[in-house]
Amino acid sequence: MTSNLGLSVLAPDGIPEIRPGDDLAALVVAALAPVDGDVVLVTSKVVSKAEGRLRPGTDRAAAVESELAAPGARVVARRGPTTIVRTRLGLTMAAAGVDASNVEPGSVLLLPADPDGTARLLRREIAARTGANVAVVVTDTAGRAWRTGQTDIAIGAAGLVVLDDHSGRSDRYGNELVVTAPALADELAGAAELAQGKLAGRPFALVRGRADLVLAATEDGPGAAALVRGEGEDLFGYGAREAVVRALAGHPADRPPFGAPASAEEVAAAVAVVLGTAPEPVDGGLAVRPDPRLAPLAFAHGWSVDHGLVASRQEGAEKAVIRPVTP
Repeated sequence: MTSNLGLSVLAPDGIPEIRPGDDLAALVVAALAPVDGDVVLVTSKVVSKAEGRLRPGTDRAAAVESELAAPGARVVARRGPTTIVRTRLGLTMAAAGVDASNVEPGSVLLLPADPDGTARLLRREIAARTGANVAVVVTDTAGRAWRTGQTDIAIGAAGLVVLDDHSGRSDRYGNELVVTAPALADELAGAAELAQGKLAGRPFALVRGRADLVLAATEDGPGAAALVRGEGEDLFGYGAREAVVRALAGHPADRPPFGAPASAEEVAAAVAVVLGTAPEPVDGGLAVRPDPRLAPLAFAHGWSVDHGLVASRQEGAEKAVIRPVTP
């Protein structure tokens, strides 16, 4: 049995400038007239404006530093004037998502305080005013590792299947899928941005044709937060330069982005590459000749140096021991 799937995207003109306190739900309903099964997409920019996240001043760097003061926020990488930040929400974005485009001169705009919460509220308000069961996505623009250019992603969502995990399924050739998981919310955000554009003043969009992704009215789902990897789960928790600096500094608070301790086999291979000698297994750890490079190497792999020296069974010389760090 075959099925035909059609998709349409609407992003209307004529949306007025959004001000603090504006009723976004009323504006969305008037502009889009959503019905059951539609996906409503709203840019984070107008959400932030309506929620009063505009800050006076043109010093974007100062606003970024202010965002970095939030619990859980940290610098991932810096390159010249560009600062990549993992925000308090777990989003990894240039300038912590602080934006100076499409805002009044002399001001900058911060990301919404709770994008998933805003999506849930908008969904309820749209249902109350129209009776329609829709999904809502709050979108923002982000760059991507390894790729030039930006695309829109979902930073907030409600009533939507945000991720389609294919693990355990088989393709048409019988191959079992292991890691395939389309980020449906991000794909919808990208589709909407094609119709919205960056400079056309179309902050609202409606995608029709994927009612299968819209959850029951009583179920909001996990939100876009489900698309954020936890600290330590991202293979690129620091930029290349920053990873070297953090490992050399060896501060305990910098451990989480490096992830869980690596296996003994992986650490032994790294030691052999860096120090040019293979370590010996010893009492739950690895023994190798003392070397100033050993501590940062161990730190980067979730291990640490046991400062007690041991005698090598093979050579009789004292050797340093490294062991995995326990929580």
